[in-house]
Amino acid sequence: MTTQTLSSPFAIQGCGSGSCGCASSAATPAPQQALVNGIALHAPGQRLDAATLRELAYAELLRQHAVAQRLLSRHTGLITPELDDAQREIIEAMIDQEVVTPHPTGEEGRRYYEAHKAQFLVGQALHVRHILFAVTPGVNVQALTVHAERALLELSHKGVAPGRFAQLAAELSNCPSSAQGGDLGWITPDDCAPELATELFHLEHAQTGTGVHPRLFHTRFGFHIIDVLERRSGTLPAYEEVRERIAALLTMQSRARALHQYMSLLVGEAEIEGIALEGADSPLVQ
Repeated sequence: MTTQTLSSPFAIQGCGSGSCGCASSAATPAPQQALVNGIALHAPGQRLDAATLRELAYAELLRQHAVAQRLLSRHTGLITPELDDAQREIIEAMIDQEVVTPHPTGEEGRRYYEAHKAQFLVGQALHVRHILFAVTPGVNVQALTVHAERALLELSHKGVAPGRFAQLAAELSNCPSSAQGGDLGWITPDDCAPELATELFHLEHAQTGTGVHPRLFHTRFGFHIIDVLERRSGTLPAYEEVRERIAALLTMQSRARALHQYMSLLVGEAEIEGIALEGADSPLVQ
């Protein structure tokens, strides 16, 4: 049986001549130029990734706002200028002046403490072994996931042989710990990738129990089968001991929300072309 690839009836195929460039040029049109209030963020035909475009757009919004506040001189060109250190300092000072960051109250700090006690435990540690299925360039992630799920299913059976985990770790794991049956020894939250530390230590379900975790852990390194052999629960310091740490965390979160609202207002007041930015046209946006 043969398969056919269906093409869109709107696709431009060109004239069909191998010596003609019309097909390739039609298939890859020049990118639309991104503009902020008529000022281009890049040269015509230049291709930039979405993250770079967003960064340029936000920088241009801030520059234009500083010009409107008579903090910077007006730009006469049609493409956004590159800012020097002095101009950046002026813009940063403008942001500090205009963005009000509410300071958390003691009541807010205590509520956070009560809701996130696992984050403040001291001395907690786990004796862990794992099997790593590494995600590397070119790997078939779907096939790798199926392979990892099969191994997890086998290890989750009640009748699995005691030495099977170490055997599979030696055969399948892409971590050097495979030579020790996947044994990582005793680890603390600081020893893990942040996403793994959250799952193993900081979530409520992570505070009790041992054995093979019923699902795969996904980190920047790949997929992990995790077996908790032993645990030290640690101790919880009093709120007064971590009050300043909580206040700093809540202040940082508050600052991030205030900056997001500030930039959303600037976006909402501007004419944006060629790039999608989240904006708001009301100072009451939350």
